[in-house]
This record gives sequence, C-alpha cells and structure tokens, in this order.
Amino acid sequence: MEKLPPIEKVYEAYSALADERFDLAPDHLTVRSSDGLKEYTVTWDDAGHYRSNDSATYWQGYAGYPVIAALLMQGRLPLDEEVVGWFAGIPWKRLNGSCKRDYAAAALEAFELAGLDMSQQLRAEEAADEDMAALAALPITVGRLPQPVRKLG
Repeated sequence: MEKLPPIEKVYEAYSALADERFDLAPDHLTVRSSDGLKEYTVTWDDAGHYRSNDSATYWQGYAGYPVIAALLMQGRLPLDEEVVGWFAGIPWKRLNGSCKRDYAAAALEAFELAGLDMSQQLRAEEAADEDMAALAALPITVGRLPQPVRKLG
C-alpha cells in the first residue's frame, strides 16, 4: 500500500468490530459510524482494489477505518480479539471532533475511556503496530467509492 493511514485509524476499526457496527457481505462491507449517524461502504475485488466512501479513504487517499475493519475481518491483517474488545463503546466521532482531528490526542482519550492500564495500552499499541506493518506490506490499492454516504439519523 502506498499511503498509510494514521495508526489511530486501526483503533477506530477495532471499535467498529467490538461494537458490531458492520454488516459483511461476500463483496462488500457496510460500517456504521461511532455516533450511529452515517453508514459507509467498502467494496473489493479479486485484484486487491478496495474502495470506500468514508472521508479518510475518499478525501485523504489512505485506508480509513472501514477499510481496515474489512481487512481485519478478511484475515488480511492480524486480529487480536481481546485487544479489539477493549475498544468497545469508544465515541470516536466526538473524540476526533473535540481534539480537532488530533488523532493521537483522541487515541489517548480513548485509552482512558476504555480504562486501559499501562500494560494493556502497550499491548494495544503493539497490536496496532503489527496491523500497520501488515497493511504496509499488502499488495492492495485503496481509492474512492463514488457512492454517497448513507445518513442514518
């Protein structure tokens, strides 16, 4: 993959999985935002082309958390289910907004909200590092899905 996302997008993907805010089909994934107001779509093909209409993928050109969630569910990235479970209920939309898109600051608040002790935080960081390394090595492309985001609220 050419352009990597901020590592904090991995934690956002963990939350989507932990909260079961997704519907998986054979050729696409739909993921609901942490505030439940939007639904994003991720598609893929056998050639490794992933497309999504989430803001990060669409506008920034890197894999947003819905794409990362798809890759985790497909087994293309390592999945530590215990670590994933720690990120249940994290209000990423609110955190990213209150931290003015300072994703590192939002992640620190997420660790605190999750009640992670230092050893858990280190383990979560190690899991995210492993996912980022695997993501960097994947022979996939990521791009825009020209399908409107579905508003739910």
